Amino acid sequence: MAISNMQVGQAAAATAPELAISFRLLLAIYSIIPLCLLIQFVDANYAHAYLRQALSSSPKHFILLLIIIGTPHIISSSMLLFGNGEYWHYYKFRIIAMSLAIIVVFGFGSLFLPYQLLFVLVAIWTIYHVLKQQHGVARGVCRLSSWQFYLQLWLSIAAGVFIYLGIFLKNSLLPEQLESIRVIAGVLCAALVISSLYCLRSVPTAFGKTFLWANSLLVLASFYLYLQQYYILAILVPRLVHDITAYIFYISHDYNRHHRQPRNFLYRTARNLHLNIFIVLPLLSFGLAIFLQEYGDYLVNWLSEFLFGVQIKRAITLGLLGYLALMHYYTEAFTWKSGSPYRQFIAFKK
Repeated sequence: MAISNMQVGQAAAATAPELAISFRLLLAIYSIIPLCLLIQFVDANYAHAYLRQALSSSPKHFILLLIIIGTPHIISSSMLLFGNGEYWHYYKFRIIAMSLAIIVVFGFGSLFLPYQLLFVLVAIWTIYHVLKQQHGVARGVCRLSSWQFYLQLWLSIAAGVFIYLGIFLKNSLLPEQLESIRVIAGVLCAALVISSLYCLRSVPTAFGKTFLWANSLLVLASFYLYLQQYYILAILVPRLVHDITAYIFYISHDYNRHHRQPRNFLYRTARNLHLNIFIVLPLLSFGLAIFLQEYGDYLVNWLSEFLFGVQIKRAITLGLLGYLALMHYYTEAFTWKSGSPYRQFIAFKK
């Protein structure tokens, strides 16, 4: 039976979050930016660019890196959504509709649409998802007007998309095309700097100003590392900030929802095994990510060939994990908004 808005509201009123997310902790995550810049500086000036040469290889390595650092938090998001029955019931029509859209566009569409077009679509969606989360977190602290917020957001996204394309398509584009991408990304980064300086005047507190620059530096640092050909670090800067932030939200939600009385099978099992509630989601999501990446395709392929005599390649890494990633990008756009069922278990403090 579907849960009504009234029922969700009653549940929210009956539940008060005990664990609050600290904005100072969220801002501290951005220390990844100077750390990566320091690594680049030391490597370039004192290690003869050993790290750059070791990590700058094929796009396949970049994709593998994204799977390693991105897949666990995508699995965590899926566990949160599908592992709590009332959330599934509350959002099921949206989930079903989006699932059909994914099948049509990325399933059947892949038979007719060019790979480059699909890649660009996913790139835009990925960058939008990553940066929208960070700007959304900082919005209440920076207190920008609506148009200032979206100006900062879309300049960041536009620059991020061209940086992303420059990294992942560097081996398949002509030098002139790559130079055009670098120029466009540079112009957009310059516009982001000017926009940040302008918007800074509207931010009322020093803490908010720091948060505004932190989000701008996510893109600016990635662009600098991209120009220096430290492609892995250019990817790591926004992805690590995004993923660690996401885990803080997921773990805080699950603590507030389950620590007094476990409300699903996962946390009832964890309590019986005497597992600390803070490690349940990271432990399981990283374990599943590694297992599915290493053995998922092999097991599905073996089973399908044994039962039906047909090989199914990359059913897990491309099919299941690809579907979960696209669904994650979609659902995260609304599940954490004010008034959603998730938010009754989220509180903030400075």
